[in-house]
Amino acid sequence: DFLPSSATVDVIGNVRLINMRANAQDILFNRAIKRIFDIVFSLVAIILTSPLTLVVAGGVWISSPGPILFKQERVGRNRKLFTIYKFRSMRINAESETAWSKSRDSRVTALGAWIRKFSIDELPQFFNVLKGDMSVVGPRPELPHFVERYKYEITRYMVKHQVKPGITGWAQVNGYRGDTSIEKRVELDLWYIENWSLGLDIKIILMTVFGGMM
Repeated sequence: DFLPSSATVDVIGNVRLINMRANAQDILFNRAIKRIFDIVFSLVAIILTSPLTLVVAGGVWISSPGPILFKQERVGRNRKLFTIYKFRSMRINAESETAWSKSRDSRVTALGAWIRKFSIDELPQFFNVLKGDMSVVGPRPELPHFVERYKYEITRYMVKHQVKPGITGWAQVNGYRGDTSIEKRVELDLWYIENWSLGLDIKIILMTVFGGMM
């Protein structure tokens, strides 16, 4: 239950130790390649989607009182807190910091339902990627409230914080997003971490775009 699928062995003197926390993104070269890819992809995505971004921003401003962007604290790599950006898809409410949004949520506006259906509300997160808080691909970041809860309930849950969270991920393209099984999402997130490659990131992005989910 605790060993990764591809455990590495470290040697200290004559003692061999199984490293249960090593992953491909621990290697500096791999992190550099992923970071360069993230920056280039995000810049291209921001430029290409800028007309849509302007239309959606205007729509959010007109359709519901409140700010255009929804900002929320999430847990990132090494448990570091950061502010995530989304287009606001819900009415201003008191539960935004602790409630988990559902597939059918009374707080969602008419425009919000549409932009959530096509994951357009996630577009501002490319700026999170440029800032270095997120990656294009990785485990989805959770609210601190849920991290504190699940770290005691789900085996190896905290391992997902060894890498940067992503806009999309292996769990999401396999149908686990929103109010789906958190256990299955963690299982798929850990598989991604243990089997990461740039090719896998590209595959997930293609599955996200052509599969219609994020």
